[in-house]
Amino acid sequence: MNKAETAYRTIAEVSDLLQVQPSVLRFWETQFHQVKPMKRMGRRYYSAEDVVLLARIRDDLYQSGFTIKGVQKRLREHTIATTGPGVPSETPKASDSLLRDLVEIRDSLADYI
Repeated sequence: MNKAETAYRTIAEVSDLLQVQPSVLRFWETQFHQVKPMKRMGRRYYSAEDVVLLARIRDDLYQSGFTIKGVQKRLREHTIATTGPGVPSETPKASDSLLRDLVEIRDSLADYI
């Protein structure tokens, strides 16, 4: 049984989904203030939005070749662009589509493991 797309995920689940070590996820939390997993009893729980953001960070760093400072700048610019004047508050999130894609990828990879 798969979790709902909106369910919180543990660091191990996110690590498996994004194919990065848990230590990398913890490091990214220190570098990208936008990543704010919920912490309960010393455990991290990532929202769907956190997973999408982490996937974007991973792609920018590993596929697009950005530095950490470059990704920080892109995230700041994206935040300003999506929260500035004239931006409707009910803008559909591209993250919903990306999360669905990530879940499909994870599920298809599970067939090979």
